Amino acid sequence: MKRLASLIFLVLISTIAGCASNNLHAQPSDRAPAQVGIVNHTGNYIYSASVDGAGGGGMDRWGAGVANICCASIPRVWQPGMKVLVRWNMPVGIQDVIKEKVVEVEKYDRPGSIYIHFFPDDEVRVIVTSIVPYNSAHPIPYAGNPNEK
Repeated sequence: MKRLASLIFLVLISTIAGCASNNLHAQPSDRAPAQVGIVNHTGNYIYSASVDGAGGGGMDRWGAGVANICCASIPRVWQPGMKVLVRWNMPVGIQDVIKEKVVEVEKYDRPGSIYIHFFPDDEVRVIVTSIVPYNSAHPIPYAGNPNEK
């Protein structure tokens, strides 16, 4: 019985060591995890928004928030012509108005969060950054509600 327990112990240790050594040689993924954030530069409420199916959060009129909607992924290295499908619901009164648009991802130097910026007339821009919209270093300036200035 003691020999059987020792044998099982050795097999388990060998298996764990083998798994650990395999992980040491694993290639890094060419994709990075990313959260989705929404910045609304319009006077219309956004009920929900997503980029390539990831997201789903909403945003108040003239609102901006940190990227906290899970779970997207992006290439670690930006590539020219990179595009994503943005889908959003911007209700008019009690009527849901679902829209979608293929948008080119603006150039980024390193992975970060995905921010979907919504502007009047269904203009949409998608950027990748680790800088929150309220920071003046954010790639697209957020002005807030122009009617409150």
